[in-house]
Amino acid sequence: MWGHHRESSIVYKRTPSKDNSNMEEDVEENLDLLDNFIDKETTNPSWKLSLPHVLVATITSFLFGYHLGVVNEPLESISVDLGFNGNTLAEGLVVSICLGGALFGCLLSGWIADAVGRRRAFQLCALPMIIGAAMSAATNNLFGMLVGRLFVGTGLGLGPPVAALYVTEVSPAFVRGTYGALIQIATCFGILGSLFIGIPVKEISGWWRVCFWVSTIPAAILALAMVFCAESPHWLYKQGRTAEAEAEFERLLGVSEAKFAMSQLSKVDRGEDTDTVKFSELLHGHHSKVVFIGSTLFALQQLSGINAVFYFSSTVFKSAGVPSDFANVCIGVANLTGSIISTGLMDKLGRKVLLFWSFFGMAISMIIQATGASTLLPTAGALYLSVGGMLLFVFTFALGAGPVPGLLLTEIFPSRIRAKAMAFCMSVHWVINFFVGLLFLRLLEKLGAQLLYSMFATFCIMAVIFVKRNVVETKGKSLQEIEIALLPQE
Repeated sequence: MWGHHRESSIVYKRTPSKDNSNMEEDVEENLDLLDNFIDKETTNPSWKLSLPHVLVATITSFLFGYHLGVVNEPLESISVDLGFNGNTLAEGLVVSICLGGALFGCLLSGWIADAVGRRRAFQLCALPMIIGAAMSAATNNLFGMLVGRLFVGTGLGLGPPVAALYVTEVSPAFVRGTYGALIQIATCFGILGSLFIGIPVKEISGWWRVCFWVSTIPAAILALAMVFCAESPHWLYKQGRTAEAEAEFERLLGVSEAKFAMSQLSKVDRGEDTDTVKFSELLHGHHSKVVFIGSTLFALQQLSGINAVFYFSSTVFKSAGVPSDFANVCIGVANLTGSIISTGLMDKLGRKVLLFWSFFGMAISMIIQATGASTLLPTAGALYLSVGGMLLFVFTFALGAGPVPGLLLTEIFPSRIRAKAMAFCMSVHWVINFFVGLLFLRLLEKLGAQLLYSMFATFCIMAVIFVKRNVVETKGKSLQEIEIALLPQE
């Protein structure tokens, strides 16, 4: 299959240099040309071999969703039992201190994943979540709760980048999109799980402690199960452990595919994988273009207003006479439904198509919500538009803007910078997430819902244009094909 690698490299290098607006067309042409030169007779490996390893990795995403939602229902009970009831600053800290820990963990994730490997990174991710959840469950004061939530946040920041890396590196190319979407589905199940676990909190005294204790179980399962999972062959190959890399490929793809997979890795080994990757190289080096694309995608994902919608959903539903717990279930179901549909479409329609139409649908949804916020409409009509627009927004987000960026970026980043570039881009996600959460209610008060939703719609339209001009399609391509096509021109 790779007998024509030399010719395909020549094809890439003779592609004329153009400005950035045309770079995406160049890369897609290179990917198509690679297809013409590559022998397609090799059959796809069995997806059943790699699936158990992927499912274990998605426990991280389940915990991510669970801990984001675990304090929503129990927060009032927590504040009463720990003596800070009515202190809105303290309540806000209990919710948001996780974001500070997540930013710290995310910044370290790339270096940890490259230093100790993907499997041990998962175990290091589980450790602070176990310790932090136990501290939060057992504490009798606000300080203990905050420290516990900070520990949990560190694990939350470390986990998602490593999960995205691992799933991308152990998945066969033809199901990589489907497996990547499982990360989003696991997050949805985590959010729904935290909601259902929290239902008895108002009837049973101290039930909020059970909510935290329960989360230690999947975290412990993650740490233990990773002992039996395959290490990323890509990481092993970078460490010079070629025989181990081939053995792991045999576990993941089958014996007949292992040597072929190893030959693919050798085609993009340019003798630089062991070099230290510095932040300056990510921002100004040969790969700054793909890092810019990744950072911008995560920034636009958060500026679209998705977390603001989650924060404000209970208030909108309550104004329509719908109980907050039922509202949260509706949002969770819309999120889960969109995520499940995206699983079936990711490897059929492709990443770019889903991302483009997802942001487009989100823009329409925000326009519907902005219309619903108008004082010119009858009250009943305005509420239907607000609630309908909110559910449509969450659904269309889950179709593409939610699951695609994490998967797409691990595909387009070269192996040498993949872990650290992913950590950098997800750090952008956490920073903007923090400021959206911090400023949303203030902006809502000063600007009003109609103008604020219109701003979110504008960011969604900007995302549509950005995806159209800059994102390349990676559906069905091996990581090595993508890396060859994106090699910096000399």
